[in-house]
Amino acid sequence: MKTLSIFQRNPWVMGLALAAAAAVVFISEASYWRSAGTLRELSDMGAARTQIQVLERSVLDAETGQRGYLLTRRKEYLEPYAQALQRIDEAYRVLDAYYGADPESQALLQRLHTLTETKLSELALTLQLFEEGRSKAGQEILMTDIGREKMDAIRATSAELLEYQTRAVSASRTELDHTLALGRFGVALLSAISLLALFFYLRQSQALKLQQLELQRVVQLERDRLEVEVTNRTAELIELAQHLQTAREDERQRLARNLHDELGSLLTSAKLDAARIKSRLANGAPEALELLAHLVGTLNSGIALGRSIIEDLRPSSLSNLGLVPALEILAHEYAAQSDVAVHCELEPVQLRPAAELVVYRLVQEAITNITKYAQARNVWIELCTRTGQVEVSVRDDGVGFDTSTKPSSAYGLVGMRFRVGAEGGSLHLQSRAGQGTQILARLPQQSATTH
Repeated sequence: MKTLSIFQRNPWVMGLALAAAAAVVFISEASYWRSAGTLRELSDMGAARTQIQVLERSVLDAETGQRGYLLTRRKEYLEPYAQALQRIDEAYRVLDAYYGADPESQALLQRLHTLTETKLSELALTLQLFEEGRSKAGQEILMTDIGREKMDAIRATSAELLEYQTRAVSASRTELDHTLALGRFGVALLSAISLLALFFYLRQSQALKLQQLELQRVVQLERDRLEVEVTNRTAELIELAQHLQTAREDERQRLARNLHDELGSLLTSAKLDAARIKSRLANGAPEALELLAHLVGTLNSGIALGRSIIEDLRPSSLSNLGLVPALEILAHEYAAQSDVAVHCELEPVQLRPAAELVVYRLVQEAITNITKYAQARNVWIELCTRTGQVEVSVRDDGVGFDTSTKPSSAYGLVGMRFRVGAEGGSLHLQSRAGQGTQILARLPQQSATTH
C-alpha cells in the first residue's frame, strides 16, 4: 500500500519503472533473437564446412577406390567408390542450398562443381576403358597429370571456399560478441538506472516515513491536549452539575420551607377562621353553611396539595426516616396510583446525605420514565452493597428500546448520569426492544468512620 501511495503521489516514478522494465525486456529479447540467429548461422556455417571437407575427402576416396579396383580387379573396391559418389551428391545438395543466395560463394561452389564433375568423369572414363578391355588407353590416362591437377584444383577451390567460410564464421562470431556486449552494456546501464531509481525511491520512502512519524507525533500531541481538555471540561461539567444540583435542591428546600411556613400557616389560619364562622352560624341560613362547608373542603384540598408539593420538593421521609423507608413509600405510592406491580429488595446502605438524595431522585426519575414510556406491568427496585459499592437498580418489563439510537427524550437519562457522576459513581443502561429496561447505578460506599 505504501508503494502504491508513492506511485500515486509521483506518477513519474511509475513511468520510469515501466520504461526501465520495458527497456530491459526489449534489450533482452533483441539480444536473444540476434544471438539465436547468429548461432544458427554459425551452426549452418559449421555444417557447410563439414560438407566441404566431406566433399574433398569423398573425391579422394572415390579416386582411391578406383585405383584399388584397377590395381587388384577386386569388386569390393568399387563399393567405397560408389559410397564416395553418394556422399558427394549429398554434400552438393547441402552446399547448393546453403550458398544459393550468396553470389561470391556461389561462384566458388560452381567452379568446385565443375572440377569435381571433371574429376569424377575422368575416374568413370578410366573404369569404363578398363571394363571394355582397353586397359592401355586407361593406363595412359592414369599416367598423365590431369587427375593430379584436377585434384589439386579441387583442394585449392575447397580451401578457398573454406577460407571464405572461415571469414564468414569470424564475422558472425564478431557480431555475436558485439550483440552479447551490447546486451551486457544495456543490462548494466538499466541496472544502474534501476539502482538509482531504487535509491530515490528509498530516500523518498524514508522522507515520507519521517513525515508520517512527525504527523503522528503532532496528532498524538493534539490528541493528548484534547484529552486533557476533555478531562478538564468533564470535571468542570461534573462540578457545575453538582453545583446546579446542590443549588436546585437548596432552592427546593427553601421553597418547600416557605410553602410550609407561610402558605401552610395561611391555609391553616383560614381553616380555623372558617371553623369559627361555622360555629357562630350554627342556627343561621342553610345556604351560608353550605358555602362555608365548601370553603372548608377547598381549604383542606389546598392544604393537601401544598403538602404534596412540599413532599415532591423535599421528601421529608428521606430526612426523617432514611433512604430505605423513603424508597418504600415512593414505591407504594407509585403502585397505588398505577396498575403496575412494584417489587422491592432494599437493604440498608451507607451513603452520604447528598448521595442518598441522588439515589432517591434516580429512582424517582426512573419511575417517571416508566410511567411515560415503558408500558410495564412489573417494576423491580433493588438497593444493596456489592464489592464495596452501593448498587441501586430499577428494572421493568416494558417495551424497551434500542440503546444504539438516541431516545426521543434523553434529558432525564443525562441528568441521572450527571447526578451519579457528581457523586463519584457510574450509571449503566441496558435495554432491548420488547425486553424491558434496566438502570443500574453504582456509588462509592461511605466508610463507617466518616459516617
